[in-house]
Amino acid sequence: MAEKIDGKRIAAKVREGLVGRIESLKSRGIQPGLAVVLVGEDPASVSYVTAKERACDALGLYSEEHRLAAETAEAELLSLVERLNIDPKIHGILVQLPLPKHMDEQKVIMAITPEKDVDGFHPVSIGKMVLGQETFLPCTPNGILKMLEEEGVETAGAEVVVLGRSNIVGKPVANLLFRKAQPGNATVTVCHTRTKDAAAHCRRADIIIVAAGRPQTLTGEMVKPGAVVIDVGVNRIPDETKKRGYRLEGDADFQSVSEVASKITPVPGGVGPMTITMLLFNTVASAEAALGRVGV
Repeated sequence: MAEKIDGKRIAAKVREGLVGRIESLKSRGIQPGLAVVLVGEDPASVSYVTAKERACDALGLYSEEHRLAAETAEAELLSLVERLNIDPKIHGILVQLPLPKHMDEQKVIMAITPEKDVDGFHPVSIGKMVLGQETFLPCTPNGILKMLEEEGVETAGAEVVVLGRSNIVGKPVANLLFRKAQPGNATVTVCHTRTKDAAAHCRRADIIIVAAGRPQTLTGEMVKPGAVVIDVGVNRIPDETKKRGYRLEGDADFQSVSEVASKITPVPGGVGPMTITMLLFNTVASAEAALGRVGV
């Protein structure tokens, strides 16, 4: 039976490492500040934003929440982003995705100054990541790398399959895993909806990262014995036995995959805590960079 990778434990360890850095910044008059913008009332987004605020409070970061109605004009959102760009209290700006259909997500992301792009989605950030230059790395992919490193999973020379090619997880995590760095140096295959035989690719993999946004995408028969499985999916499955009326499941069939894999991330309690933690990590790094720019 696979060992569960405890994302909460690893996230707590990373946050502990931030405490001294935050205190050092505060001693010099800088409190790392994160602004989160939420447009609409998507339940998953609301829950996620609330978790981010709690995490900021726990670490002593300054946080602002800006909630806008779903029918808010794109121009109003862009104006808010511009104000946050020049606000010295704010070191990180996160616009929660997805946005309402009448808004251009790429245009909004482009409006965030790269110096405050703690989500790591701006084309400047992505470009620097691809080139191996120092930048803010996307939170979920960077969190996955931290988990693999903490668990002692060797990536150099490993066969890795990424199920999913989203801009948020699939593409960046594939890039980070084949870079000439540690963790990295893996041979990476990206499977997607047009892949003819994803199962055949998966059965060769030492590490499988499933981020397809669909439950039961990965089953036990697709996994090589002893492989490590990182499940990024968070799917709300209707369940009348639960008080909330639903349960959370990942993209992997946890039961069948656990019988074959050596390690697996649970949902919840796996990748999720790492995503929020790496957002805080990037915000602290942004505050440190700002300190250098203003010469305090």
